Parts: sequence; C-alpha cells; structure tokens
Amino acid sequence: MTKPSRPALDRLLDAVRLRARRQREADGVPSLASGLGRIGVLGWQIVIPALIGLAIGRWLDHRFGTVIFWTAPLLILGVALGCWSGWAWIKRQ
Repeated sequence: MTKPSRPALDRLLDAVRLRARRQREADGVPSLASGLGRIGVLGWQIVIPALIGLAIGRWLDHRFGTVIFWTAPLLILGVALGCWSGWAWIKRQ
C-alpha cells in the first residue's frame, strides 16, 4: 500500500477542519425540520391526554347514564395535564 502524498493529506485535513468548523457553527441554529418536529411533539403531548380524558369521560357518562357530567371535567383535566406536560418538555429542551 502506498502512502498518500503530502498535498493529498493537506487537502484532507483542510476538509476535516472545514467540516468541524461548520458543525460547530450549525450547532447553535436549529433547522426548520427540527422546529416543526418540536411543534408536532408539543401538539401531540397536549392532544393525547385530552383525548384520553374525553374517552374515559364518555365511557363513564355512558356507564352511569349522565350526559356530560364526567366528559367535561375529564376533558379539561386532560388538556391541563397535556399543557403541563408540554411546558415541562419545553423547559427541558
């Protein structure tokens, strides 16, 4: 196996240094896809507990023969829990 020439090594080192510099500069700026992904995760963190509260409330209302006695409070509780969960997730980010 032959050793690479000195100019080839210099070009390789320059390319590695350039890539490392670009990576360091890009670390502080989130991409558009990253931002949209975070918005999606945040939305699901709010919606899922709300839907669970809604489903449990509807089931309890159906079981006990009430109209929205359980549905409304459990929906509000689910939204509150989802908002708290989303707030805690954003705080960790």
